[in-house]
Amino acid sequence: LNSAHLCLPAILLLSVMCLGISCQPITDNQRLFSIAVSRVQHLHLLAQRLFSEFESSLQTEEQRQLNKIFLQDFCNSDYIISPIDKHETQRSSVLKLLSISYRLVESWEFPSRSLSGGSSPRNQISPKLSELKTGILLLIRANQDAPEIFTDTSTLQLAPYGNYYQSLEADESLRRTYELLACFKKDMHKVETYLTVAKCRLSPEANCTL
Repeated sequence: LNSAHLCLPAILLLSVMCLGISCQPITDNQRLFSIAVSRVQHLHLLAQRLFSEFESSLQTEEQRQLNKIFLQDFCNSDYIISPIDKHETQRSSVLKLLSISYRLVESWEFPSRSLSGGSSPRNQISPKLSELKTGILLLIRANQDAPEIFTDTSTLQLAPYGNYYQSLEADESLRRTYELLACFKKDMHKVETYLTVAKCRLSPEANCTL
């Protein structure tokens, strides 16, 4: 029993060391995927909650007008090329899904700051995104064949959401907040879908149909 306890720290240390150099067995890869999926599910649920709370604070006509505007508008992250439907998602490689997920999460590092403040859940967004980004990067390194396939694009940040950080009129500020929350919810749903499909690929017997 004592020897088993002594071996445990060494095993954990070896596992951590392996993460950065792609030497982990499939079980470690699955564990990393499970953690990443769990983190993005938490963020997606939080995004849904924040969006629902904001919508419930609006008048019926305000909701209708904002929804109409948003349907005609687009999110900044739409510039990131991603699968157009579930069929393309299922045909995409694990590395492609991971790379797109990484860029989507990265695109929210700056805009997410405006979602913080007030409630405790809101203040979790930025650190949770940072944790998720780190986890996805570990997965990318563990699942690529050569280091040059993927490069960190942190220097290629997307521009902030329009004039969100400038002084806005009341109506414009309302529209920007609606757009920000709706896009955050949309993108976290995308990342959850991509990571779930990529994780499923590790089980050949599993049915990864969306």
